Amino acid sequence: MSYNHITDNTATVCAGGRISKAEIQVNAALTGTITVYDAIGSATTPVVAVITNPTVGSQFKYYDFTTGVKVTASGTCDITVNCDGSFLAK
Repeated sequence: MSYNHITDNTATVCAGGRISKAEIQVNAALTGTITVYDAIGSATTPVVAVITNPTVGSQFKYYDFTTGVKVTASGTCDITVNCDGSFLAK
């Protein structure tokens, strides 16, 4: 598992490689967007989600990333991203 605390609008690669689940916790209200990508480096596709104007305490979960998890906010933010790379046998 990896945790990233993000407080600005810089693109942040939270984890690389196959990721089974990414959870985003909104710690402070944000007017704008958070974009989640299945990408690393300078890539901006594919877009997994665009979260608009999330409220404090909101949690979002996304599954089955193949390349990695990258997150960008449209402005100053306070979010925590938790990435779990483990894939359990079904």
